[in-house]
Amino acid sequence: MNPVNLFIIFCIVLFQTTANAQQKDSLIIKSDSVTLHQKGKDSLPKKDSIVKKKHDPHKATLYSAILPGAGQIYNKKYWKLPLVYAAIGIPAYTYFYNKTWYKKCQYAFAVAVTIASSPNGISGSTQDSLNSVDPKLQGLAGAGATNQIINYRNEFRKDQDYSALFFLIFWGLNIVDATVDAHLKDFNVNDDLSFRIKPAIIPGPGYITGISLVFDIHKGKSKLIDIGN
Repeated sequence: MNPVNLFIIFCIVLFQTTANAQQKDSLIIKSDSVTLHQKGKDSLPKKDSIVKKKHDPHKATLYSAILPGAGQIYNKKYWKLPLVYAAIGIPAYTYFYNKTWYKKCQYAFAVAVTIASSPNGISGSTQDSLNSVDPKLQGLAGAGATNQIINYRNEFRKDQDYSALFFLIFWGLNIVDATVDAHLKDFNVNDDLSFRIKPAIIPGPGYITGISLVFDIHKGKSKLIDIGN
């Protein structure tokens, strides 16, 4: 073979080998740069990894069921505490007040029955019992007015039952209030409420033109309602 032709063939082979090597090197460099870029992205903290602690309505319900007002404290609605304690405290006070007077009437009734059934009237032993009767009821008990004492006793007992009922109702309302507030705690209340009309293309068997009604009720979010022609 002619040496000139041999030299030309050798140069062509050498050129192709060098070009292939450079191409492979460029691919390796690109792949390495992509790998480093991905590693850099992975090294950044993800938004999902930083999660805001969610307000738990179940805790608010449990706290209010155990102790009135505790759920409102958990919801940071401190201004509701006086209302809660007043709504629950007043029925609790009236319950014990009526219960105390019910017992006083019950004792005065027993003394009045004893005096009314005694042929000798008020004796030494009945006098001591009469002195133990509440001063507001001593006159009725000494006169043996059992019917009037029974009426008073029944009224106090009825008020006592109503007080217990209202106490339970307001306790339940305290739980409901804390639960509802806890559910609304994370609700996004934003003044940025907008309404826009935009043209739209509705995908389907054939593209249909129409308009879009955009209600923006949350910041950064929008809801599309498509209306075709």
